Amino acid sequence: MDEDSSFSGLDEDSGSNSNCESAVMSGCFYLDHVGDVLLTRNQHGLSWKCLDSSDCEGTTCLGIGSWENTETEIKFSDIYAVEFDSYGLVHSPKLGLGHAKECFKKRLLTTQQMYRFTVHGFQTSPKEPCLWKLAAFTFGHMDLQTCQSWMDLLNYTLIKEVERPRNLLVFVHPKSGKASGLKIWETVSTIFIRAKVNTKVIVTERAGHAFDVMASIQNKELHSYDGIIAVGGDGFFNEVLNGYLLSRLKVPLPPSPSDSFSTVQSRGSTSVPESGDAVHESDQKEHFPLLHDSVQEVMNFRTVNGSCQGTEDPDHPFNGERPRFGLIPAGSTDAIVICTTGARDPVTSALHIILGRKLFLDAMQVVRWKTTPTSPIEPFIRYAASFAGYGFYGDVISESEKYRWMGPKRYDYVGTKVFLKHRSYEAEVMYEEAENAKASPLTRSKTWPFRSTTRTEKILCRAKCSVCNNKAEDGSSMRACQEKTRWCRTKGRFLSIGAAVMSNRNERAPDGLVVDAHLSDGFLHLILIKDCSRPKYLWHLTELAKKGGEPLNFEFVEYHKTRAFTFTSIGEAESVWNLDGEIFEAHHLSAQVLRGLIPLFASGPEV
Repeated sequence: MDEDSSFSGLDEDSGSNSNCESAVMSGCFYLDHVGDVLLTRNQHGLSWKCLDSSDCEGTTCLGIGSWENTETEIKFSDIYAVEFDSYGLVHSPKLGLGHAKECFKKRLLTTQQMYRFTVHGFQTSPKEPCLWKLAAFTFGHMDLQTCQSWMDLLNYTLIKEVERPRNLLVFVHPKSGKASGLKIWETVSTIFIRAKVNTKVIVTERAGHAFDVMASIQNKELHSYDGIIAVGGDGFFNEVLNGYLLSRLKVPLPPSPSDSFSTVQSRGSTSVPESGDAVHESDQKEHFPLLHDSVQEVMNFRTVNGSCQGTEDPDHPFNGERPRFGLIPAGSTDAIVICTTGARDPVTSALHIILGRKLFLDAMQVVRWKTTPTSPIEPFIRYAASFAGYGFYGDVISESEKYRWMGPKRYDYVGTKVFLKHRSYEAEVMYEEAENAKASPLTRSKTWPFRSTTRTEKILCRAKCSVCNNKAEDGSSMRACQEKTRWCRTKGRFLSIGAAVMSNRNERAPDGLVVDAHLSDGFLHLILIKDCSRPKYLWHLTELAKKGGEPLNFEFVEYHKTRAFTFTSIGEAESVWNLDGEIFEAHHLSAQVLRGLIPLFASGPEV
């Protein structure tokens, strides 16, 4: 390689050194396992091409164009580290069997010693675009100053990627999933070290440890971190999230069941049926107009701590950029990770965090109200990022606590037990219908026994989703929308009641509970499974467990998009609520969606 011509520096058109960020640079380097290449830096990233085109025909000689061996370009946004490798060996190209003899005749293939620097990024497969694999490209040159200049400029470019974190607070659940939380962190921690991301690691020692730390940490210390990472499952993420929100977030609470019920009666609505009456069918449901002013005042002014004050403290975490959250999967289902990155893979999640990817998640505020007007218990609040479920879902999570030693398999075992018991629960549910919750166009489907005759067109949530990016113009992402609404009520016996914030895709439900639920559209997806026979319910669960199934397309399934709902247990037998994998007991409950509350290190699934 001609050393004098190997580095061309700045183009004549690139201007002064102050504009070097956008200048085009090019130079001749030796790419490890490829050979001599012309390396070019432009404002978007790096690209390279083999200098000896005769050796680059096809993918069997030098690997150019082959996904397994090398890429020909990489964007700055996909580079997470650049390292200087000092003086050492660079290797000759990898040879395919078909052209090995021909390549050996053309050139002597040996290792050489050079100064080297390595560009660390990732590669994706066309078949699995959501799964990111580590990729490293090592460039060699005989001149130390040339390598150093390129490496310094690349590192300077990466520093200017302002969304990337530099300091992270990491919580590791050592017993998550198959008790592999600590091992998973040890695997991905080397990626954070290479990217020069500082991490303060707390390995939890008991249930509620992460919650207590997040609740007690001072805001000044919290502001020193660029993000809060949980290494565990959905339940552990819920614990970290609640520890952060409960002591800091002040937003209006949703109306309680008694608020909604008394207001409906005061407006002269149809009388409410007795507890023994089943009001399941659509023609029996009651539709109520906009709530009375007194209830609107409750919604506007009742806050988490009972105060009417706003968050005017300049040190309050919600008065500026909120810290982002990250989740590295180590749980039993990891539905949040699958919905936000598309892959249940710790390395992929670590790269999303390091590269500063960001999207916003809706959250569900869940409130347990007083059992009676004289009860001393104040409203008890929790937040959920993915799902809240009662009946079947609550029984499974409650029963599975006895079988934690089985690991993730306990859900299959306990799910079968709960299904065979076939318990239903009597309850009353009221839900808010927002005027802009427009249904998708309906298409006809083949009529089957117990099946609905219509289905909706599904618009999937994906990276750069237009639905999620269509934020409210007033920027009110942390409060319930005060639009003209009406309240509907359904009452009877239910096998399960579920409220999904996202689709909740997982290995047991590949399309999730609601296939076209979005990450940040400002809606909850309320699913009411009315009491039915075991064969019908089994059919529903079977549809849920298969790709392309229609679990909501049954006559005994009610599905509603809503911003808020209330729940009251009216039978002697009661279940518990499952909030993101955590048990939550409530006789009177209400919930509302908070749009875009959670900034998350992720970019959404690729399709």
